[in-house]
Amino acid sequence: MELLAIILQATADAGFAGIGAGLAAIGAGMGIGRIGASALESMARQPEATGDIRANMIVAAALVEGVALFAVIVCLLVVL
Repeated sequence: MELLAIILQATADAGFAGIGAGLAAIGAGMGIGRIGASALESMARQPEATGDIRANMIVAAALVEGVALFAVIVCLLVVL
């Protein structure tokens, strides 16, 4: 716990944390957009696989969103 406090004190800068949180949100938005676009293109090419593609798209989007949320939380922890 003491090592974490030392690391957080060394890197505590609210400006960089805000930039990091913003970049994480932008990256997640771009990633989910690409997932959706690719899924729609795949569904157009193979309509019989729509159910499988949709399920995989939802799982992939949830993973991207989870990573983005984790990145935003880490950036906010740096500020505290």
